[in-house]
Amino acid sequence: MEIFWNTIARYNAATWPWQIAIVAAAAVLTVLLYLRPTQNVKRAMKLFLAGLNAWIAVVYYLVWCGQRSHSDVLALFWEIMAVIWLYDLYADFTRFERTSRPNGFALLLYLMPLAYPLFSLARGLSFPMMTMPVMPCSVAVFTIGLMLAFTHRINIFLVLFLCHWALIGLAKVYFFGIPEDFLLATSTVPALYLFFREYIAKNRELRTKPDARMLNGLLILLCIVIGLFFTATLLHQIRLYV
Repeated sequence: MEIFWNTIARYNAATWPWQIAIVAAAAVLTVLLYLRPTQNVKRAMKLFLAGLNAWIAVVYYLVWCGQRSHSDVLALFWEIMAVIWLYDLYADFTRFERTSRPNGFALLLYLMPLAYPLFSLARGLSFPMMTMPVMPCSVAVFTIGLMLAFTHRINIFLVLFLCHWALIGLAKVYFFGIPEDFLLATSTVPALYLFFREYIAKNRELRTKPDARMLNGLLILLCIVIGLFFTATLLHQIRLYV
């Protein structure tokens, strides 16, 4: 655990000006997607997300967190997502068109990365040994919010990668004492339902076994089970800190 937090401290101390610039760029591009969703803006957002994922892979994991075990494997995870966004830039699969999904929930996910350092401060941590907006789990939360707000066609690969990362974040709540990562884990429950409910609705006319209604029921059941598991985790963390 000491190595884990020491690497975070060195990363934050060395990169905090860049993190501010990255957060500002994310805010500007997100606002432009709402107000002026031109093709150039959409391409810029995809390029930004590819670069952001590459930043997490190279700068965070390989450069500043290389002392951790399995950092190269985790870097590869984010490199793959960077490549997926670059491919999307070429294939134009993700259109970044407004959806009917709840914008309030998407806005909450946008703000969660900014809440990470606030949660760290609230539990007695101080800069640079604290969670910041440009770290793996906070980046994942932002990406989920963006996809919920704008993506009509679901990129299943990105959804599965991000949800898998949420489970990794839940493990860090236990092993490294980062209750902030519970923000990512809990956000995936409604996000999963909203993503796959739309996917099921679009394929309702297809003959599948089980049928679309049964799939939607199973999806609800799955989200309830995951939600109960996350609630138990949260209660356990509250007992540790109270």
